[in-house]
Amino acid sequence: MRHGKKVAVVMPAYNAEKTLLKSYMEIPKEWVDDIILVDDASTDRTAEFARSLDIHVVVHPKNRGYGGNQKTCYATALERGADICVMVHPDHQYDASVLPDLIEPIALGKADAMFGSRMLGGRPMEGGMPRWKYLANIFLTAIENATFYLYLTEYHSGLRAYSRRYLEAVALEEFSDDFVFDTEIIAAGIWKRMTIREVPIVTRYFEEASQIDFARSCVYGLSILATMVRFKLQKWGWRKDPLFR
Repeated sequence: MRHGKKVAVVMPAYNAEKTLLKSYMEIPKEWVDDIILVDDASTDRTAEFARSLDIHVVVHPKNRGYGGNQKTCYATALERGADICVMVHPDHQYDASVLPDLIEPIALGKADAMFGSRMLGGRPMEGGMPRWKYLANIFLTAIENATFYLYLTEYHSGLRAYSRRYLEAVALEEFSDDFVFDTEIIAAGIWKRMTIREVPIVTRYFEEASQIDFARSCVYGLSILATMVRFKLQKWGWRKDPLFR
């Protein structure tokens, strides 16, 4: 418990057997009450290995995608009584030792969501971020800030924490099962007037770290732009979008 709030770490996993232990060991256990891993129909021993670490495991019989995995993560955490849900990727790309910086502001009621930002963290390309991904991140973040009338340094980090209030306010099941889920949950939260803050983080890029290739990144980028259009149409009253229900 943190200030009376139960904290759950959720780990959306797919073929993470090789990196799970390193990710798990970095989690500051004294800050966390529950650890949940959702295995999205992996072809390796991710689920079996997670159970050996005494992690609560949910297995999808069929692959549901990154967004679909997160839906199960958050639903399971809320069912198990979580007041704060922190997403930690089990591919060891993000440094989970910063979890206290994400948890504390939510536990104190100062924020509804906390995001780790690679842009605040210094030099993301020195951690191995491809140049094209860095430039795309800056471009899309600028568009998102202009759309939301907000200033965040990054919208695309996978290290995030949400309050129960946030997760119950948005229509999770209306969101995509693909990678654009991460943008849709932000757009819906901003529509619901949730408060989002950032902390600096660093990331690691290596062979086992899960990444989407250039082609899928292009699709992801276009999906983000489409979400911005949906947000504006909703704001202007031109469309009643289920995304913002």
